[in-house]
Amino acid sequence: MDIRKIKTLIEMLEESNLNEIEVSQGEESVRISKSSKDTNMLNDTSIQSQNIHKEITPTDQNQNPSEVKGNLVTSPIVGTFYRKPSPEKEPFVKVGDIVNKGDVLCIIEAMKMMNEIKSDYDGKVSAIEVEDGQPVEFGQTIIIIE
Repeated sequence: MDIRKIKTLIEMLEESNLNEIEVSQGEESVRISKSSKDTNMLNDTSIQSQNIHKEITPTDQNQNPSEVKGNLVTSPIVGTFYRKPSPEKEPFVKVGDIVNKGDVLCIIEAMKMMNEIKSDYDGKVSAIEVEDGQPVEFGQTIIIIE
């Protein structure tokens, strides 16, 4: 890459609001970044905001593993939780229902694929921790079976 082009990129970066620029031309590439006190302050502020957000999250305050009685059914994937096979049908399970190992408890949609979540336990559904249509994370408790 020609040094004149690199100098031009540096000048463009200095005159803009950007902090970094990367240009590729064939097999050659160049990355130019600038650091400033403002950038460092922004990074520090975003870290502090994340910590504050974590402290006030309701699930952190209400979840106490010693209070949970029963077997936790957790989400095996990231996706959208559905209690029903379709909007006009009844939910797979309700709180108080008796389920057997292998019964379908819900569906989690991930990348347009509907994944049936089956029970690994026999027992009574004591809680459904997620609302219908809500996103779920990997490992998040979705249903509790006593």
